[in-house]
Amino acid sequence: MPSLFNRFAAAVFVPVMPIVAVLVMAAATPASAQPLVQRNISATQAMTIIQAAIAECSRPGPLVTITVAVVDRAGLPRMIMAGDTASPHNWELARRKAYTARTYRRPSLEWAERTAGDSEVAGQRMLADVVPLGGGMPIMIGDEPIGGVGVSGAMGGQPADQACAQAAIAAIADQLQ
Repeated sequence: MPSLFNRFAAAVFVPVMPIVAVLVMAAATPASAQPLVQRNISATQAMTIIQAAIAECSRPGPLVTITVAVVDRAGLPRMIMAGDTASPHNWELARRKAYTARTYRRPSLEWAERTAGDSEVAGQRMLADVVPLGGGMPIMIGDEPIGGVGVSGAMGGQPADQACAQAAIAAIADQLQ
């Protein structure tokens, strides 16, 4: 049989516990807490990047011959343009090159070389959506990544894909201050 004290404690303290928990959590939160503000690649910037890549690297003629992907700061696709003459795998490669560059904050070709062979970071290649190929460039404002661009299908292979991605980012360089 519960003692008089135990019945009293249960009657008084149990209903008060949720209120105490809320007060403790509120006290732990800084009074000056502000919403998190993160810069990101805009749709207009993504479109400019894609248009610049096509102008720079698509073969002459009426058809678009490269595939370009732009991902946002979270690595999610912001905009992708599949070339008219693209192979089925180009869409996926362009997206993954952009994701790799964004994730590791470096050109995808540089990351591929860094993780090759018996490198101590070679295990990074096992992560989903990364691809050890050239053609991806991070989009940075200073040291802050706001997205990535990936190109697939340029004449000249991965080095050409990489050059196209660099040229595409240069089209918005004045906005990355």
